Amino acid sequence: MTMATAPAVMRSEWTKVRSVRSTGWTLGLAVVITVGLGLLISWLSARNFHSMSPGDQVTFDPTYVSFAGMGLGQLLMIVFGVLVVSNEYSTGMIRTSLAAVPQRGMFLFAKIAVATALVFVVGMVTSFVTFFVGQAALGDHGADLGDPGVLRAVFGGALYLTLIAMFAMGCAAMLRGPLLSLAILMPFFFLISNILNNVSATQKVARYLPDQAGQRIMMVIGDGGGRPYGPWTGLAIMAAWVAAALLGGYVMVKRRDA
Repeated sequence: MTMATAPAVMRSEWTKVRSVRSTGWTLGLAVVITVGLGLLISWLSARNFHSMSPGDQVTFDPTYVSFAGMGLGQLLMIVFGVLVVSNEYSTGMIRTSLAAVPQRGMFLFAKIAVATALVFVVGMVTSFVTFFVGQAALGDHGADLGDPGVLRAVFGGALYLTLIAMFAMGCAAMLRGPLLSLAILMPFFFLISNILNNVSATQKVARYLPDQAGQRIMMVIGDGGGRPYGPWTGLAIMAAWVAAALLGGYVMVKRRDA
């Protein structure tokens, strides 16, 4: 396959993404849940602000509070990433796709590139809407987009959701089956990562997990929960995890039979 045919492969992958109803619903739910939960937590935080201790008031991060729904939103981005890659394996259509595009590297690149572009757009809309809705609910306790570090955090929220989806795509390419991929990824991000981060014996290690490191980009006030790195370094750590997952997925797609 020549490079001239790459746009055709990407158009084909875009058609696949649009034709699978579950992927659209998944992205839509990610937006609704992230924005809705962020609004609820921001409203509750505003009501309870005066009952906080002076120390908590000083370290109150209105930007990060508005992103409280990211925890559930990221799980839906993981589902999207898994479905995009593994749907064809579960239906058996992968054989037809690889017969049409025998260059497996090109096939996987096109699939991930199209899905990543879509997630980035959705993530950007989600992040900015979540921020503005959350700050409106916080009222006088909110932050402005022009405040130091806020624009970086909001833009970083979109990057975080995008990288989470890409990580899921890489893992799904390695594991192939949607059930196996979700059975590993969902408990890891929803339970195991948080548990490890809250246990003193494992906290130092947990800070370098992809989600824990990536979340640093959305924090404006404080030391990032004691993380020994800054926002962009945290995102770089997460990006390294994503690169490793994608490389692993590429190797497995190249070596294994459909």
